[in-house]
Amino acid sequence: MINVMVVEDQAMPRKLFEIWIGASKRYRLLYSIENAALAEVYCLRQPIDIILMDVCTALGESGLTAAAEIKRKYPRIKIIIVTSMPEYSYLQRARQAGVDSFWYKDSDGPSIIEVMDRTMAGESVYPSSTPSIKLGRADSHQFSDREMAVLSQLVSGAPDKVIAENLHLSIWTVKHYINTMLEKTGFDNRTELAVAARDAGLVIRGY
Repeated sequence: MINVMVVEDQAMPRKLFEIWIGASKRYRLLYSIENAALAEVYCLRQPIDIILMDVCTALGESGLTAAAEIKRKYPRIKIIIVTSMPEYSYLQRARQAGVDSFWYKDSDGPSIIEVMDRTMAGESVYPSSTPSIKLGRADSHQFSDREMAVLSQLVSGAPDKVIAENLHLSIWTVKHYINTMLEKTGFDNRTELAVAARDAGLVIRGY
């Protein structure tokens, strides 16, 4: 049997993972916990083969941070990041952390059991893109990587000068990107844009 740990702070998704794993013939659920910061401790208790790790977990702990640390210390353990959040940076950050696969909870793609099977077979399963989010008149996929980077800084409340310094851009380039996004979305000002991006989960700070 393949030993599984689930790290998920929301009761309904966690229960679904437990049911799906319990109904499988290949997997055995060893642990189901809410806080990603505790995941490494559980890795010491019994051999774990694969972890389903949410990004946003209890007490504000980041599953991406925990995954990076576990992969550094226990590279043989397979990790699948599972999330319902469309945050634009999660896919890239998961790859950088060495995460094996990535699964959106609301996806119409393969089931989590299929992704687990493929991951255990040595495949890295990632969606081709983040979910499409409507932001005003625009679709999130209409934003360039640079625009998304500026938007992320904008949501944090940083002024143009700080955004420019953080992204190594001129202040005029930052203003241009913000104006372009306002034109695409139809929002009247940067505050409306930032609030909409945050509320839609397109940019999530702190995880």
